[in-house]
Amino acid sequence: MTASHDLIVLGAGSGGLATAFRAAQHGARVALLDPGALGGTCVHRGCVPKKALWFAAQWAQAQQFAVDVGFASQPGSLDWERFRQVRTRYIDAIDQRYAQRLHEAGVELIRQAGRFVTADTIELTDGSQLHAARIVIATGARPRTLPLPGFRLGMVSDDVFALQALPHHLAIVGGGYVAVEFAGLLQALGSEVEMLAHDRLLEGFDAEMVDALQELMAAQGIRITMQSAVQTVHRADGGILIDDAVAGSRGPYDALLWAVGRVPNTEALQLGSIGVVTDDCGHVLTDARQDTHVAGVHAVGDVTARKALTPVAVAAGRRLADRLFGGQPDAQLDYENIPSVVFSKPPLGMVGLTEEAARELHGDAVIVYRRRFTPMQWALTGWHGQSLMKLVCVGSDERVLGIHVLGPGADEILQGFAVALKLGLRKRDLDATVAIHPSSAEELVLMD
Repeated sequence: MTASHDLIVLGAGSGGLATAFRAAQHGARVALLDPGALGGTCVHRGCVPKKALWFAAQWAQAQQFAVDVGFASQPGSLDWERFRQVRTRYIDAIDQRYAQRLHEAGVELIRQAGRFVTADTIELTDGSQLHAARIVIATGARPRTLPLPGFRLGMVSDDVFALQALPHHLAIVGGGYVAVEFAGLLQALGSEVEMLAHDRLLEGFDAEMVDALQELMAAQGIRITMQSAVQTVHRADGGILIDDAVAGSRGPYDALLWAVGRVPNTEALQLGSIGVVTDDCGHVLTDARQDTHVAGVHAVGDVTARKALTPVAVAAGRRLADRLFGGQPDAQLDYENIPSVVFSKPPLGMVGLTEEAARELHGDAVIVYRRRFTPMQWALTGWHGQSLMKLVCVGSDERVLGIHVLGPGADEILQGFAVALKLGLRKRDLDATVAIHPSSAEELVLMD
């Protein structure tokens, strides 16, 4: 039997939920399909549990800072199992709130997967079918696996949150967001961490900022090996051993984390049968309005080749629903100048262009301002290291093309400055702004 809806959304992650909620708000009859937990990767295997671990890492460091400035207690170790339980309760509550909100919004939640039969018909796992003039693909992505001997001896990012104890000696293969973030937070909690990266860390971030972060990571005791080329992994009596074509035999390690990218969840959707085009990696190809090559079929979030960030998926889904059901024919997400933060230790944030990208576009018209300084909390405790802030500007009026922040508080500092950049910020606007003192953020308005 075919049930009729205005919209079917495949996937209840951040993008799918945002699309469903906004469409229902506009009066659309919405069916949301997902056999898994509500919130998808972000809530259960990504942003939320990762940020909880990051907070734990900050609290671990704060204990040592407190001792350094005169508090009498000694730093203690994390009760890993208790922390897991606290984190799980928090995440379970999010899942329950989503379910309640979907019920209140009138969205029909179907705990099954679906695949395309035609461009307007989805077949569910149980064989029943749903029909809608509009269908949104929001099935997200998963960690990439590699056809290397011994790959399964390691874990992927999803598995970190199921660990029963903190690894004593950990190897991380990769150099992106996941690798850098887990390296910092697990080292702060007590792991001995070694990173094996193929080329450079954090492709897409400003090279000077990444170099500065890498220096701080090394100062914290994280060993970073570049130009790595892992060939095989095997287990010996002492633990996990890695055979690297460049670095030789490495280990033994208690645990190995593969952080080698993500792949979209599109294989089971039968996209080819209806003409939806994907790239070589399986990402659904869309235009700037989230439309695929097939009329009535759209895609948002990590299943596309767009920037893989939760706020991007949410914003794209909401704009799409506004356009399809809210009487806003021009609604679409502006993908320019999207802010992003790596929750490294310390965090690194950026919005706009890197210096390299700006010089490719504007050559010698680019003007760069930078400020290195020791944050007050580090200076008080005697912790050696410097924050780095950088402005990338262009032209005689010094329009700001990029803002880059490395150091404590970067994640909170950058949001407001991102608004200003989006509105056409000039260097003179920063010069005219009175600083908040003493703070790290003031350095962005005091550069000369």
